[in-house]
Amino acid sequence: MTIKADNAEFNVRPEYDRVLQDIAGYVLNYRVESAEALDTARNCLMDTLGCGLLALRFPECTKLLGPLVEGTVVPFGSRVPGTSLRLDPVKAAWDIGATIRWLDYNDTWLAAEWGHPSDNLGGILAVADHLSQKRVAIGQEPLSMRDVLDSMVMAHEIQGVLALQNSFNRVGLDHVLLVKVASTAVCARLMGAGRDELLSALSHAFVDGQALRTYRHAPNAGSRKSWAAGDATSRAVRLADIAIRGEMGIPGVLTAPQWGFYDVLFSHTNKDLALKPEGQREFSLAQGFGSYVMENILFKIRFPAEFHGQTACEAAVILHPQVKDRVEAIERIVITTHESAIRIISKSGQLANAADRDHCIQYMVAVALLKGDLVAEHYEDHFHAVHPLIDELRSKMQTLEDKRYTTDYLDPDKRSIANAIQVHFSDGSSTDKVEVEYPIGHRRRRAEGIPLLEEKFKANLATRFPPRRCAAIFDLCAQQDALEATPVHAFMDLFVI
Repeated sequence: MTIKADNAEFNVRPEYDRVLQDIAGYVLNYRVESAEALDTARNCLMDTLGCGLLALRFPECTKLLGPLVEGTVVPFGSRVPGTSLRLDPVKAAWDIGATIRWLDYNDTWLAAEWGHPSDNLGGILAVADHLSQKRVAIGQEPLSMRDVLDSMVMAHEIQGVLALQNSFNRVGLDHVLLVKVASTAVCARLMGAGRDELLSALSHAFVDGQALRTYRHAPNAGSRKSWAAGDATSRAVRLADIAIRGEMGIPGVLTAPQWGFYDVLFSHTNKDLALKPEGQREFSLAQGFGSYVMENILFKIRFPAEFHGQTACEAAVILHPQVKDRVEAIERIVITTHESAIRIISKSGQLANAADRDHCIQYMVAVALLKGDLVAEHYEDHFHAVHPLIDELRSKMQTLEDKRYTTDYLDPDKRSIANAIQVHFSDGSSTDKVEVEYPIGHRRRRAEGIPLLEEKFKANLATRFPPRRCAAIFDLCAQQDALEATPVHAFMDLFVI
C-alpha cells in the first residue's frame, strides 16, 4: 500500500491481491478428479475444435490467419487445426481462438457475466502443442491430452466463477477480459511457472488495457466479436511468457487506490460488486474454484446463435409447421424472454453485417420461423438480401420480460435460459405459446444433447477431412482413456491438412 506522509508517498509494497493468490493456488495445487468434469471436457474439446473447423469455410475468417511475416519458419511451431499452418504459440493461439469463436457456435457460460470458456482452448492447444514437440526433441516426455483436459477444466472454472456474481458488461468491459485472465493462469502453469511467475502473469493480465463491449452492441456490432477472444487468449500466452522470463509483477493491481483495477475500471456504480465496509468495491467470489463450471457448461448444439436466444430458436422451429403457410397473415409475434436477452440481443432497425444479425433475437426467430432451422449461412449478406420477409417479421415482433424467467436464469440450481414464442394472425387466431426453458445444450438435457453434439462434430470434421481421417479422429475422441493418454503433438498431427 501507499501511505501519505508529509505530502509524500511512503512505499510499502503490498502482498499480491487475494483474488490473484486464490487463482494461483488453484492452478498450482488443484487436481481434477471429477469424472463428470473430464468427460464433459472431452465433449467440449470435440465441440470446440469442430466449431473452428467449420469457420474455415468463411473467407472473412481465414483472411486473418497465418504468420505476421509471410514465410516465417517456427521450430516446433504450433499447428492450427484444419490448416497446414505452423506458427509461434502467440499467433497460433490467436488463430485457433479466432476460428473457435468466429461463428458464435462454441460453449457458453451465463451468470452476472457471460462468456465462452472454450475460447481458452486457443492458448491451451498452442502452448501444449509447441511444448510437447519441444520436449520430445530433447528426449523428455511429451504433454498428454489429459494435460489439455485438466487445463480446460481449470480455465473454465476461473472464467466461470469470476463471472458468477461480477458483471463486467455493466461497466462496459467485454467478457474476453476473463479469457485473458483464465488463459494466462493455465498457460503459465503449462509452461512451468511457479507461484511468483503465476502471480506476476496474472497481475499483468489485469493491468493490461481491457476490451470494451462496443463491438457487440447496436449500432456498432461487428466482426471484432468473432476474433476478440482469440486476441485475448493470444495475449495471455504472451504475458505468461513474459512472466516466465522473470518480469516483476504488480501486487496491488486490483486494490491500489486510484490506480488499481477496481477504482479505474470497475466503477463504484456497479451494484453487482461486493461493497466492503470501507467503501471499496471488489470482486465477489460466490464459491471456491473446483470443477463446477465445466460440469454445468452450456453447449450450442442446434444453432450458431448468441446463447440467450437459443431456446427462442427451438421454440420457433417447433412453430415453423404452423406458420410456414400463413406468413402473409401474421399480425404480431410475441417473444417472452429474460432481462439479459432484452439487454443484449433485442434490437430493431437495420442490421449491418453477419455479426450484427447473430446478436439479434428477432432475426434468429424470424429465420427459424420461416426456414425451420438456423445455420451460419443464414446470417450472411447474400442470404439476408434475398429474404425480405425476415425484416418484415422483425417489424411485427414484441419482446417482453417474464420476471420468472429472469429469476430462474440467475438461480444457481436452475440456470435456465427460457424463451417463449407465440404468433398471432390477422383473423384473430394464434398459435400456442411455445415455451422452452432449458436449451438442448444444458446440463439438464445432457442425455439428449451429447449424441447430437457428436453428430455436429462429425459433420464439422467432414468439412475439412476425408472419411478415413474423420473416423480416426472421432474414434479417438470418443474414448476417454485413449484420448487422455495421447501425446498432444500426436493428437494435433491428426488435424493437419
